Amino acid sequence: FFVNFPSAKQYFSQFQDMEDPEEMEQSSQLRQHACRVMNAINTVVENLNDPEKVSSVLALVGKAHAIKHKVEPIYFKILSGVILEVLSEDFPDFFTAEVQLVWTKLMGALYWHVTGAYTEVGWLQVSSSAV
Repeated sequence: FFVNFPSAKQYFSQFQDMEDPEEMEQSSQLRQHACRVMNAINTVVENLNDPEKVSSVLALVGKAHAIKHKVEPIYFKILSGVILEVLSEDFPDFFTAEVQLVWTKLMGALYWHVTGAYTEVGWLQVSSSAV
């Protein structure tokens, strides 16, 4: 993500100046954030039968990133693509076309919910062309 989209590092004071991919990979702060991201996705998947829980989790994520971190919402779209790419590369035997379709739908739903939270808090920069 940060190698191909270095502008995303601006939101992370702990490693925004790191250039070496191996150094980024070893960063405990980056690893902790990656775990939080994947744990949030896991919570969503575990609660797919509870739409209120899913909406609540993603609203918290969206609002925190809009209000506290001021992250441009397009980075959620970019990260979704990166996650899909990594899953495809790391698990080629399991990431069949059908599985890829399901994950793509999941990532689209996550993006929709998160950007909905941005809209709720008055973030006007959410572009419909990014959806």
